[in-house]
Amino acid sequence: MASSPSGVRVRIAPSPTGMFHVGNARSLLYNWVLAKQSGGTLVLRIEDTDAERSKPEWVQGILDAMAWLGCGPEEYEGPLFQSAYVQHHRDAIDKLLTAGQAYYCDCVREQVVARTGSEHKGYDGFCRDRGLTAEPGRAVRFRTPDEGQTVVRDLVRGEPTFANNTIEDFVIARGDGSPVFLLANVVDDMVMGITHVIRAEEHLPNTPKQQLLWQALGHEPPVWAHAPILVNEKRQKLSKRRDRVALEDFRDEGYLAETMRNYLMLLGWAPSGNREILPWEDLVAEFRLEDVNPSPAFFDVKKLRAFNGDYIRAMSVEEFTAACRPWLYGEATPWRPEDYDEGVFALVAPLAQTRVSLLAEIVTMVDFLFLPEPPVDDAAWAKAMTGEAAVGLLTDVAAAFAGVAWTAESLKQTVEELGAARGLKLGKAQAPVRVAVTGRTIGLPLFESLEVLGRDRTLQRIQAAIARLG
Repeated sequence: MASSPSGVRVRIAPSPTGMFHVGNARSLLYNWVLAKQSGGTLVLRIEDTDAERSKPEWVQGILDAMAWLGCGPEEYEGPLFQSAYVQHHRDAIDKLLTAGQAYYCDCVREQVVARTGSEHKGYDGFCRDRGLTAEPGRAVRFRTPDEGQTVVRDLVRGEPTFANNTIEDFVIARGDGSPVFLLANVVDDMVMGITHVIRAEEHLPNTPKQQLLWQALGHEPPVWAHAPILVNEKRQKLSKRRDRVALEDFRDEGYLAETMRNYLMLLGWAPSGNREILPWEDLVAEFRLEDVNPSPAFFDVKKLRAFNGDYIRAMSVEEFTAACRPWLYGEATPWRPEDYDEGVFALVAPLAQTRVSLLAEIVTMVDFLFLPEPPVDDAAWAKAMTGEAAVGLLTDVAAAFAGVAWTAESLKQTVEELGAARGLKLGKAQAPVRVAVTGRTIGLPLFESLEVLGRDRTLQRIQAAIARLG
């Protein structure tokens, strides 16, 4: 493998067995930032040896998710595929067997439980000195030291120490000869020249075993750094079966890549000065692995959403309009393509930008402008259209709107005066008008919306609402 100018080589090693987890994304960012800071190299390794679950579409999903975050192919070496290194894995197993640091084992779990009297105890070393040779169904186990301790020097966690007599002789090759994750992961890192392994805390229990493998295979272990696990509001580890964790889902809801990068970087680390929203360049410049907090980090979707709203409001109107386009065009929009008017959208874009927290929300903000009729929301109708009072108000509004100057200011003044005559404040008076014209009780500023929609379409919708109420 090519060497880096600084000698620093880090890696991200996802499995193509599902969507790209936000935890993977956080690990990617930490590794990527270290590579950028050091002038080193980020390696993308696809751990695809689980043939039954690995699929090409998941590989593409990984590449697309990374590219969306800004980490395109020019930012990393690869993708390299673990399945291409099987011979290296086998060579390492043979080396350990030849050196007496590994041995064949034909024990099954039931036998171990019978000998130890417990389902919770690890392997008892029964086959260590039986001198078994290779036979179908026999696994290969690594012979762990009986004495001493393994110290893991971790940039985040200090020096976790593991007594060697508590580490069982673990399997490195299954009965069919295929290497297990622990062995393949170590050998891949050796062959690829990885100098720093930055990953989630859940891998920490594997680390003393992997460090022993590094040393047994004649290599200096990498620099370890185990970032805190991500937890939900109940402080449970994020689960793809229970929680929203797929990066692609957040992307499709209209979260900005800039938001996601910024927020994920803060899950375990904080910049100076109590700042939270920072440009990417500042995050890269300030981040230090040594400053990462080992405590579990709360993945707060509400806070992420608020971040996204802040990022949206910081955009120029032109940037916001461009970012909204995927939601304004295409088959998923509720309006016909020929009914969408970019000039009309440009008039309301500054108003919408102050009100959406997700780009996908733009559709329900502006759909009334491009649909032939307002969308139907029965709950909104029931709330705003209170019988004869609504009919009377809408009738007077329609009559007044027919001749008033068609500006937001004049329209607002008209409704305000008509409402006051009925003892209604503006908020109550405008509610039936809003639902009649836009179909909803909340949305863009009403009178600016009416100005853009135009007199004819506005009056048509108000008359239709009167007819429905009558």
